[in-house]
Amino acid sequence: MKGLRTWAWILFFGSLWGINELVSGEILFRNQVLSASVWLSAWAFFILAVARGIINKPGTSALIAGIAAVFKMVNAPPFFCHLLAIFLLGVGFDVAASLLIKEGRKTALRQGLSGVLGAYGGYALFALLITYIIRYQYWVNGGAAKVLNHIFVAGSLAAAVSAFLVPLGYMVGSLGWPVLERHPRWSSIGAAAGLVILWTLGRMTG
Repeated sequence: MKGLRTWAWILFFGSLWGINELVSGEILFRNQVLSASVWLSAWAFFILAVARGIINKPGTSALIAGIAAVFKMVNAPPFFCHLLAIFLLGVGFDVAASLLIKEGRKTALRQGLSGVLGAYGGYALFALLITYIIRYQYWVNGGAAKVLNHIFVAGSLAAAVSAFLVPLGYMVGSLGWPVLERHPRWSSIGAAAGLVILWTLGRMTG
């Protein structure tokens, strides 16, 4: 049962990230908010950090990112570059967190650094892959200047915000999970109810 409950919460966090991409992303981009993608990334890193405070295992962050991408793909017109960016953001954080936030080494400094490195890693992976491997025309036309701007300007903004949000999210997860575990039935019900609500909202929004 504990394994099923853990999976339910992983699905919940991925769906929570996905609904934010749908709702907040639409609001931010429609109103042409400056650095809109950075604010979406900041929320993503907070969710990933909360989840990592609960399930501190390699691969979980990438899995949550994959679920978020699927959520957005199912509930909105598929812009595959956006879906790739979501997934690679999770991969970048997963690698950084797996190296830095290990048992017995969960200091706020390491947590913040995992946010910084995860942001740079995710942004770099996406920019390099979409431009030089996939060769998506919009990015190819922008050339090296666009790649460098994405990594070192947008990536730096995301890294700065994540340095504060990741330790906060990790604290929320690590303090909140023991409370949920004292009431496993309600924890399972809460995760299941949250999933139903989020996917219902996703279908209504999409």
